[in-house]
Amino acid sequence: MTVKLTPYLNMEGNAREAIQFYEHALDAEVLSIITYGEMPEMPDTFNDDLKNLVAHAKLRVGESELMLSDAPSGSTIPKGKQVTICISTNSVEKSKRFFEALQQNGHVNMPFGEEAFSPGFGDVTDKFGVTFQIYTEIES
Repeated sequence: MTVKLTPYLNMEGNAREAIQFYEHALDAEVLSIITYGEMPEMPDTFNDDLKNLVAHAKLRVGESELMLSDAPSGSTIPKGKQVTICISTNSVEKSKRFFEALQQNGHVNMPFGEEAFSPGFGDVTDKFGVTFQIYTEIES
């Protein structure tokens, strides 16, 4: 089983610009980009501008990875949520255990469950105010 911590940047509608910047500034390699328009079960309320925002991107920087996305509403990112930590595992059970442990005396931002992009995902802010995205890699 693997466990990996990755910084996750939450952007205010300028994720594509940030990706291009990091490609040049950090010699980053774009591994994937998914827009909100490409997500299954996207709300009908999303207009074309929102559909083109980045829902999730992954870059490789040297031996590390950097993840980022645009806020779906295009609104201001709350303080403490600009940079979060993504904990990736390849086990739904391990991911769920991490999520449940971190939620103790903390705040659940998105309950842990199956998503179109992950068999086990949740977003939680721990009792110290640190936000974690718990992500289970889809095994190929």
